[in-house]
Amino acid sequence: MEAKPSLRWSPDRIAGWLRRQFPGDASVQISHESIHLSLYDPRRRQAINRDLTRRLRSARPIRRPKVARRPSGRGIIRGMVSITDRPVEVEDRKVPGHWEGNLVMGTRPSAVATLVERTGRFTTIVALPDGIKAEQVTPHLTRSLLGIPPQLRRTLTRDRGRQIAEHRTITTETRMPIHICKPRSPWQRGTNENTNRLLRQDLSKGADLRTFNRAALDDIAHELNHRPRKTHGYRTPAEAYADLLNSSDAPLIT
Repeated sequence: MEAKPSLRWSPDRIAGWLRRQFPGDASVQISHESIHLSLYDPRRRQAINRDLTRRLRSARPIRRPKVARRPSGRGIIRGMVSITDRPVEVEDRKVPGHWEGNLVMGTRPSAVATLVERTGRFTTIVALPDGIKAEQVTPHLTRSLLGIPPQLRRTLTRDRGRQIAEHRTITTETRMPIHICKPRSPWQRGTNENTNRLLRQDLSKGADLRTFNRAALDDIAHELNHRPRKTHGYRTPAEAYADLLNSSDAPLIT
């Protein structure tokens, strides 16, 4: 058995091999935990004999046993409303006022938030000078959403990032329900994803986005919103958005 570590076998593999080679012979049976205890000090978890532990597959000088982690609640978005509960009218883009949003990351922890109206493709970029934690993002995102005229403030579709953990606070302030996408499903807010790709020309991953003040971000959004789009018959998102504002199909929220 002493030769097995030289083959870089793990204690579990050695114990299993012995059970198979000598079934029913208790005199040569040993558990993988017993092997670990003979190699590592159970109190300090350090190797008793490094010559032996170097022969193990892991070759670790300190043992770090696997322990099942209990859920801590970290990263859980409480009370979230799934995208499956989003109004059906959002899908065909005929009713204006439904938005998609996410963060565009620069060098961590710098980022900006983006908001894109699904029907007109009008884009707003939100500066996040304080950081990307939920409590740092919420006031800036709320302020930007409140800048949207009430008749175009229907829903917001977001990804599952922790930055939206205070979504209920945002909804209370803006009266705008927030619907959360399914995990690993960026296509569920495809308009926002496509817009973020366009913004990468000015907001690169290697840039510290905290250096972009509100005026600079407004200039970037202005350029994008005044760029003709094929989907609008080569009219601009700014023109489409102006039409939505004047449309009688967008009643005020009461």
